Amino acid sequence: MNLTISGHHLEVTPALRGYVTSKLDRITRHFDQVVDVKVLLTVDNMTEKDRRQRAECNVHVKGRDLFAESSHADLYAAVDELADKLDRQVGRYKTKVQDHQHVTAKRVVS
Repeated sequence: MNLTISGHHLEVTPALRGYVTSKLDRITRHFDQVVDVKVLLTVDNMTEKDRRQRAECNVHVKGRDLFAESSHADLYAAVDELADKLDRQVGRYKTKVQDHQHVTAKRVVS
């Protein structure tokens, strides 16, 4: 898995990088076909103080690209919410892709 963490209007510290990495490891634990992950952390100059810190993530899995974004007053809380959203998306994609041993209609012998 290639992980790219970049910051927009903020410097990505080693502590923040480690936190994002530990949160996104949960995705690879659930689904091992993750190819590439790109995380963008931004601080917006908005008037709303509770939605200033934003985290966006593009996850390229085999066959599809998944995207999630989250905004919060605290960047660590935004990363937590982002990881939860991505975990749900990856779980849905995994169940959709799995072969559930269904027999196609033309192969059913009556």
